[in-house]
Amino acid sequence: MRAEGVETARRILCVFPRYTSSFGTWEYAYPLTDGIKAFMPPQGLLVIAAYLPPDWQVRFVDENLRAATEEEFEWAEAVFVSGMHIQRQQMNDICHRAHAYDLPVAIGGPSVSACPDYYPSFDYLHIGELGDATDELIARLSRDTRRPDEQIVLTTKDRVDMCDFPIPAYELADTKKYLLSSVQYSSGCPYQCEFCDIPGLYGRNPRLKTPQQIIAELDRMRECGIGDTVYFVDDNFIGNRKAALDLLPHLIEWQKKHGYVTKLACEATLNIAKRPEILEKMREAAFVTIFVGIETPDPDALKAMHKDQNMMVGILDGVKTINSYGMEVVSGIILGLDTDKAGTVDALLNFIDESRIPLLTINLLQALPKTPLWDRLAREGRLIHDDTRDSNVKFLMPYDEVVNAWKRCMERAYEPAKLLARYLHQCEYTHKNRIRVPRSPEMTSWRNIRRGLIMLRNIFWKVGVLGSYRREFWKFALGRLRRGDIEGLIGSVLIGHHLIMFARAASSGRQNASNYSLRLRQAQVPAE
Repeated sequence: MRAEGVETARRILCVFPRYTSSFGTWEYAYPLTDGIKAFMPPQGLLVIAAYLPPDWQVRFVDENLRAATEEEFEWAEAVFVSGMHIQRQQMNDICHRAHAYDLPVAIGGPSVSACPDYYPSFDYLHIGELGDATDELIARLSRDTRRPDEQIVLTTKDRVDMCDFPIPAYELADTKKYLLSSVQYSSGCPYQCEFCDIPGLYGRNPRLKTPQQIIAELDRMRECGIGDTVYFVDDNFIGNRKAALDLLPHLIEWQKKHGYVTKLACEATLNIAKRPEILEKMREAAFVTIFVGIETPDPDALKAMHKDQNMMVGILDGVKTINSYGMEVVSGIILGLDTDKAGTVDALLNFIDESRIPLLTINLLQALPKTPLWDRLAREGRLIHDDTRDSNVKFLMPYDEVVNAWKRCMERAYEPAKLLARYLHQCEYTHKNRIRVPRSPEMTSWRNIRRGLIMLRNIFWKVGVLGSYRREFWKFALGRLRRGDIEGLIGSVLIGHHLIMFARAASSGRQNASNYSLRLRQAQVPAE
């Protein structure tokens, strides 16, 4: 679906703001690859680019790959920007640069939808999802591309049905430079975890695309050179269990058609472990990773944050069940909860050892707008508006003590020997439970073999020769090589190296203790 009824064609420059170093930007992994520079293409802006009238010219720049150029700003008649709270300063920076060329700048996405007051310099604020506000923005720009005298706020009241969403304009992106790609089947989550802004932004009743749309998107990704790993960015893949079961047979058939060259991943709640009928079909569809918001192994803390779904199954049992279907668990962990106490760090480290989860995103608690946590802390006078801190929460424990606990967790959890031992368990147990697929011509193509050889060369030289944890690396690597597990070796070390290096920077205070923190996230050019 595209916007219709627009007469004047325009030139639109879509710019996605850069990230600064954080746990989830994976920059330490990229030098080990064959040219990857960023995590995943920003789907939101690419959807907007695809929705614009067909005769409008669109250029797309992801500033995680390169900065927008002077020529691109001079070419454009208007600039579109989107992003999350942690990119706030960078988005304002893009606005400042565009205004130097007297261009009108529109901002949309989750951050401005939750906090319009963060963006006073933008000409147009697009609040909410794709819908009538988008059509109004397009109509206004069609009539006039001069900057308005004052900021105009457009709020979506009538959303475009997800069944009518266009396929993101992947052809505009430099797809070879991304670690993985993303697809969205549903929007919204039925649960109301205290710290989560998803229900406030997108609702509790998941809205859906059709399975046919998803298959069409996957086909377009392949046409545009994306195919290694696709991440379902649904807020909760089993938010609508019937829909998940409806989709999975289509994914299985698509994988069979293309020789299982694409690995799939998703986000889901831990109670997926109680759904063997879903897990079995996910295994058949070659899902290899599930991100689960475990948050904490403490039942009292889960109850306090209203995450009761994590108590429907024992956490360690749930992780083991998911692993038994061939899927690694990636876990979200939060420190700084009101229920934290002196023994919290030791309990968390014990849980990491017992669960054998390699990758855990350990963050300090951050209160996001449009969450019950934000509302509660505002009532209690415990919101702190100070961008020099790693969290905007006044913890019940001393702030420095909580930050030091985070540093200790990062240092211990990502000791090379401990991390590689957890990856060894995944290779020797979890991976063996995956579906066995025939080697397709695409898998054994010279292009694919060459990519693997380049990554092995980089890994052996930069980690095995120049690296600071060479002994632990070779112990792991030689075991994989003896078993012929090249895929397990490359996949584990690519991500593991980032985790080790990031954790070392974190434990020495050179990284923020929250992926949502604004501390030290200065834009290259001061915002207006």
